[in-house]
Amino acid sequence: MQRIYLDRIAAAPLCPEALEAMLPFLRESYANPQSLHRDGQVVLEAVETAREGVARLIGAEASEIVFTASGSEANNLAVKGLALASRVKGTHLVVSAVEHPSVLNAARALEKLGFSTTVVPVDGQGRIDPDAVAKALTPKTILASVMLANSEVGTIEPVAEIAALCRARGVLVHTDAVAAAGSIPVDVAALGVDALSLAGAPFYGPKGAAALWLRKGTRVLPLVDGGVQEGGRRAGTENVAGLAGFGRAAEIARERLDARAARESALRDRLIDGVLGAFDRVVLTGPRAPRLPYHASFCVEFVEGEALLLSLDMKGIAVSSGSACSSKSLKASHVLLAMGLDHALAQGSLVFSLLEGTTAEEIDSVIAAFGPIIDRLRKMSPTYTEFLKEKRS
Repeated sequence: MQRIYLDRIAAAPLCPEALEAMLPFLRESYANPQSLHRDGQVVLEAVETAREGVARLIGAEASEIVFTASGSEANNLAVKGLALASRVKGTHLVVSAVEHPSVLNAARALEKLGFSTTVVPVDGQGRIDPDAVAKALTPKTILASVMLANSEVGTIEPVAEIAALCRARGVLVHTDAVAAAGSIPVDVAALGVDALSLAGAPFYGPKGAAALWLRKGTRVLPLVDGGVQEGGRRAGTENVAGLAGFGRAAEIARERLDARAARESALRDRLIDGVLGAFDRVVLTGPRAPRLPYHASFCVEFVEGEALLLSLDMKGIAVSSGSACSSKSLKASHVLLAMGLDHALAQGSLVFSLLEGTTAEEIDSVIAAFGPIIDRLRKMSPTYTEFLKEKRS
């Protein structure tokens, strides 16, 4: 069975250029980049080349990039590190209700240290109102964290508007751009934020390589102490091979950004139109636009998302049901609940995230496989049976 992989938000294949950049540091160039001898300096040069490649992707300076091991680590470093560094000014944070768990849980951890958090709601499309963020600010607010794009529903948030309102009040702004960077244009100057998280895996770089961009002069307390790496902001021997692949994937993403987005958005719309046109009581989650180009997500009434996911898997189709960091929790998505979907409908969520190599034929195959699965699962659903009885009466 030839498989169709549409779960890019969880993991994407490594692009050939990134793999090629990594190989020397998995073989002959194994020295520590902190070593002063020639071998170490050759490896250090590769780390700095990677830093420049990542910086160019988001319009930043290389010195502003702090490498981390994941987007979750970058989010934790931003939320905890910025808040702790600014504690003398205040102890209040503002986050949105649809943030990634690594942001929400970082804020909750800070509450145990005396901080407080205001969670700003979203509308039915998962969109955050900039005015709502502004109203949540207090004289004690030191940080607002609002994601640039949501990996569960594809919504692109008005971060530049939010940042302008916050900066006028002297509040630092962090944005989680893990789902966005490398897929849509991201420019830190245009966004006006103080910190931005990104990772290589979503744009065909290696897992285990990510970064936090910090505006020059922004203070952050490290979460990992011990060494001088990353300017003292994140200790630990660098994952040189991973960073080399990350930097190269960032360069490729910048070069192919427009072409990838145009192709992916056309296939995304083909999938959305096909699903909504063919099946009753299936809800698109998130807006048609603006939306991540590679992303389509739905809730299917009367059916649980896990059953849909596993049934599609048996047909050779890999998709997701919610965030990759919470897909095994068997709970309704906090994002969908925040958008106002009832618990039962939120349980029926599916996320399709396309790859660069996804074809129109694969999209059509998915649509064709989807219908019989929905019909079979609904026939086993007591709520669907009850719905049909009420409809007939």
